Amino acid sequence: MACRSRLAPAIRAATPKLLRHATTASNSASLAVRCMSSTPSRRIRNTPARKAKFTTDSYPELNRDPKFSEITSEHVAYFKELLGKDSAIIDGVNKEVSAEDMEPYNGDWMRKYRGHCKLVLKPGSTEEVSKILKYCNDNMLAVVPQGGNTGLVGGSVPVFDEIVINTGRMNQIRSFDDVSGVLVVDAGVVLEVADQFLAEKGYIFPLDLGAKGSCHVGGNVATNAGGLRLLRYGSLHGSVLGIEAVLPDGTILNDLSMLRKDNTGYDLKQLFIGGEGTIGMITAVSIHCPQRSKAVNVAFLGVESYDKLLRAFREAKIQLGEILSAFEMMDEGSQALVHKVRDIKRPLGGEYPFYCLIETSGSNSDHDSEKLAQFLEDVMEKEIVADGVLAQDETQLKALWSQREGIPECAGHGGGVYKYDVSIPLKDLYRLVDDTRQRIEDAGLKGETDEFPVVDVVGYGHMGDANLHLNVAVRRYDKQVEEVLEPFVYEWIAGVNGSISAEHGLGLAKKNYISYSQSATKISLMKQIKNLYDPKGIMNPIVVAQPYFPVMAVAGAAIRMRTDLRGRRSGTVPYRTAPADKIKQL
Repeated sequence: MACRSRLAPAIRAATPKLLRHATTASNSASLAVRCMSSTPSRRIRNTPARKAKFTTDSYPELNRDPKFSEITSEHVAYFKELLGKDSAIIDGVNKEVSAEDMEPYNGDWMRKYRGHCKLVLKPGSTEEVSKILKYCNDNMLAVVPQGGNTGLVGGSVPVFDEIVINTGRMNQIRSFDDVSGVLVVDAGVVLEVADQFLAEKGYIFPLDLGAKGSCHVGGNVATNAGGLRLLRYGSLHGSVLGIEAVLPDGTILNDLSMLRKDNTGYDLKQLFIGGEGTIGMITAVSIHCPQRSKAVNVAFLGVESYDKLLRAFREAKIQLGEILSAFEMMDEGSQALVHKVRDIKRPLGGEYPFYCLIETSGSNSDHDSEKLAQFLEDVMEKEIVADGVLAQDETQLKALWSQREGIPECAGHGGGVYKYDVSIPLKDLYRLVDDTRQRIEDAGLKGETDEFPVVDVVGYGHMGDANLHLNVAVRRYDKQVEEVLEPFVYEWIAGVNGSISAEHGLGLAKKNYISYSQSATKISLMKQIKNLYDPKGIMNPIVVAQPYFPVMAVAGAAIRMRTDLRGRRSGTVPYRTAPADKIKQL
């Protein structure tokens, strides 16, 4: 539940401005209603406003591997006999299927990638997945595992005619232990459904995403999704206790452990967490879920500079300690997009260069409220925070969260968005946004009218784990914009020893840039693992380090690009344009 209004008197003495806006929000029904009318959860569109170009048209350098078989009527007949129900298969091989029927499986959420898949399979059990993969492996048919298809890097959609295996029918909650908090679910269970089930038991799913209304738990695990609760509960590498997965040859790996401690040999499940469906398909997950907090508070604060934002985060960690569950950063540009697209009032009276959303979660409302009140008084007295508003009830709490959760959808509202999900040391986090914006402006690509492809360059993300979401909102996808952004962004990140993917995975978007974050030795080991589990390369073949698509690495010092913070290259060779004598195949 939200924090109680009893907190207001504690704020009144030291922070009248904060109290004023809290009262305004509390008494403004229109603000709460209008915020809530735009659903914060990212959900699959039934009919996308704009279809993406085929990926093969946008990236003509991609070629279908001739080793894979084309789908025939005989193949379709086998799958129909196996799956039985008409609802379990979409057959575009033998009959005409409308583009609208195939679009949810061929196109990604960002409308950037679109495949040529003609066959979608919807198994209802692990055994059916096993038979599907064995048949595909025996007949050299490429497959793409797919959950809710809310990914942002093109990792869950086909490029050519790969068969899509969708987990939508595998949606059962298998078991829950209300003492240990261990939940076992099918891979196709929607994240929000799992969390609502746990809420009735007094527990919480240790992952929260803007896409929670559509994304599947199996897909979350396959991409090692981070989300809004990582600061409090850690990553899925720690929360997931076991998995059930099917290997490419049909072998079922049953590792649905319910133990938090098991030190007997290699922890194989970790290869599937973040593996993006390249070595097998996850069919079930066992995960440790913590108790749901009885007292939840949310504050939305405005600050005058990024340096003050860092100071606010430091003070939050010191003063809020064990009850701090989220610290989200947003710049003014990202909030301007939200309020323009949704046409809603801002939570604060004025505009500020940066905003932060702070959430606390605990078991004692009085204790938590007192700690939060002291923190707010302190940061405002020290002029770290300029203004703020505190949620007084559950409706306001959700409305404030929607200011943050609504950014991804609003950023792409104008036509599209180039998204970069990166990990960067906190001191350098926002400089990437500034430098990217300057580079776009210098190239003459940003403007207010339709002749300019770029609407704005904005930044937001999770301060607790140094995860920045750099978004370049565009009116249309444009090769010139892409060439200005890449490899510049990846060089910049490598220059500060960051990671080019924090929580979205590599997918098609980043697979060629892995050497900006990983050494040649690690990439070579990844390829060996891929070859061991999937020697024929049928699993998600266009993603990550598939054996038939050699990973190229720039030798020597060029393995890690060094770029100063103004974006000038410092004696390095761009990955994509390195001369032959600077490149070696792993």
